[in-house]
Amino acid sequence: MSRVPLVDPNAASDSKPLLDQITSAFGATPAMFRAVANSPAALQMMWAGFGALGTGKIGAKLGEQIAVLVADRNACEYCLAAHTMLGKKAGVSAEEMSEAQAGRSPDPRTAAALQFAEILVTDRAQVRDADIEALRTVGFDDEEIVELIAHVALNLFTNYINVALAVPVDFPSVRLLKAA
Repeated sequence: MSRVPLVDPNAASDSKPLLDQITSAFGATPAMFRAVANSPAALQMMWAGFGALGTGKIGAKLGEQIAVLVADRNACEYCLAAHTMLGKKAGVSAEEMSEAQAGRSPDPRTAAALQFAEILVTDRAQVRDADIEALRTVGFDDEEIVELIAHVALNLFTNYINVALAVPVDFPSVRLLKAA
């Protein structure tokens, strides 16, 4: 049971316009958004972040692969389930999503991004010069490096919302690989 009420999109006041957009995008209103809607400012920040990063340079496929890795490291069952489904919709195979969750990819560029994301999460952003250089070696430019950090940060926020508030998972369940 959620630790905050899940806002009814039809009864929402300040959050209604954004919840209507979210419902239109998903075909329903996921529980996470209904929980965040308790704060119209937080909902606006989160939705704007998804929108901005959705048009970013690194693309939806890599963004979803990063999301499952971050969710797994934070033991966020909600985000793991949601982003596994969204990754498949973005064209990432089930095997690629499973590998990303484990922090692996046969593609050197994806593997480097996942390794960097894992360092950001597990070492709390205490990266070394060599970590940035590893990204540049496989072709990431400064814009993409900043976007990778932004993806991790947005996913940390959603993980924290879902875990801290015990938001019920309303996507097909995916098994966590690692405990937080």
